[in-house]
Amino acid sequence: MTNQNKLGTMPISKLIWNMSLPIIASMLVQALYNIVDSIFVSRISESALTAVSLTFPAQQLIIAVAAGTGVGISALIGRALGAGNQRRANEVARNGIFLAVASAVVFCILTLCFSHVFFTAQTTVPEIVEQGNLYLLIVCCGSVGIFLEITFERLLQATGRSILSMYTQGVGTIINIILDPICIFVLDLGVVGAAVATITGQLCSAALAIYLCRTKNKEIHISFRGFRPNWQLIGNIYVIGIPSIIMMAISSVMVFVMNKILIALHSAKETAATMFGVYFKLNSFIFMPIFGLNTGIISIISYNYGAGKRKRMLETIHRSTLYAVIVMAVGTIIFETIPAVLLGMFKANDIMLQVGIPALRIIGLSFPFAGMGILLSGAFQAVGKSIYSMLTSIVRQLLVLLPAALVLALIGRSVGNADLVWWSFPISETASLVMTLLFYRRMRRTIIDTMPEDEE
Repeated sequence: MTNQNKLGTMPISKLIWNMSLPIIASMLVQALYNIVDSIFVSRISESALTAVSLTFPAQQLIIAVAAGTGVGISALIGRALGAGNQRRANEVARNGIFLAVASAVVFCILTLCFSHVFFTAQTTVPEIVEQGNLYLLIVCCGSVGIFLEITFERLLQATGRSILSMYTQGVGTIINIILDPICIFVLDLGVVGAAVATITGQLCSAALAIYLCRTKNKEIHISFRGFRPNWQLIGNIYVIGIPSIIMMAISSVMVFVMNKILIALHSAKETAATMFGVYFKLNSFIFMPIFGLNTGIISIISYNYGAGKRKRMLETIHRSTLYAVIVMAVGTIIFETIPAVLLGMFKANDIMLQVGIPALRIIGLSFPFAGMGILLSGAFQAVGKSIYSMLTSIVRQLLVLLPAALVLALIGRSVGNADLVWWSFPISETASLVMTLLFYRRMRRTIIDTMPEDEE
């Protein structure tokens, strides 16, 4: 099992990039799609861009469930293969695929029932509600593509075939970008066209991921003959995955509440919420390399944890954290130096520029702290301490960020400085990092330092 064994034998620096670069590349392509998609939508109207921006919490929740479940699947397969238990790895894969399809069905039902309520809770502008509702219904009811895509990508990554997952995301994103202008402008479908392009790309990615997993992934054999869900194993997947789901779902709650704070208290109201949505598109391009590193090291640490290779675990954690800080520092420099250029891609008017330039500069200060926290959270997940990651996310995005944003927005409104609200981001990331470092110290003492010394 050559591809598997490199997780335990390849030099760590080379292995980190070998595992992570394909994932980073695919995620950057995905982030590029998100930006290009919003650029096309902004050409329809500002209300269309606002409508799509307000769908972000719901879309993020779908990705949270898919990716969080994928973390549990990948970690369990990595441990099973590291311990030489292929039968268990196969069983994890089958139950993971079952969860992907079941989750897509649940989201379809929820969207049909609550989509309109979701939008009217955020805004009363009829045009925004109508366009957003149409977009969300199509994207969520076609979510089986994103669920299967992410699940089969995790099966490839768990056995060291990260390069193949890059192909799946790349193909889907390219199809997406090609279809966007055709569906939006040529066929004159507006935001409906953007949604159709999105789910078409995701379905194509899923089809390719399934094909590659069946033909190239020799360490995992998938057959559904006589399949019945293994509820104990599903529970084990969610023990690892639910904290990741909650971490990403918290982001949905945060964006939803933040939009309400901005619309209620910011002097620019809907424009501030639109800018916040644009920020998340730009933010994804900066954060995707870190999430790619995070995904790569989870497989590395999980495998070496199962194999009892303590030194390789520590070297992976330390080196990847350093790389994350460097990458995020570059992101900070970009946000500080060319915010107007970034916003100009979205046809920003004078009001959006007035809101967005200071916002990007202030929020960008938090990036290096966030990068370190994300990578250490990946280490927590790899050794089964996902609860640590979940708690730090709750502190960052709920217990610190939102109260700070509300207080600063109220202060800013009273003193005539609406930009104060954006300082809630550096404040929350600093608090979260302190907590993360305390948890990492505890993990070292109770798990890693208790492992026997290996000769590597």
